Amino acid sequence: MSKIVPTLAQVYCNFFGHEFKVSKTVTNHIHEYKCVRCRMEMTDTANGFLARLTPKFKETNEYLAQIHKKRRQRNYASVS
Repeated sequence: MSKIVPTLAQVYCNFFGHEFKVSKTVTNHIHEYKCVRCRMEMTDTANGFLARLTPKFKETNEYLAQIHKKRRQRNYASVS
């Protein structure tokens, strides 16, 4: 078996912490984040914490983004 050797960026983030930047805005309250050093991806959860961006979270965020987009279009059309 081969050992997984962490990169220098991962070691730096483990020691000093991650530097997350918003990579995608899903809704007004839910965002996806990516660490600028090690590229770890995180997302907001329903209870306001950050969690690793798993395929299930990606799927959920895509669904929420579609719903949010439709509501914004519907609300914008009714105001005009």
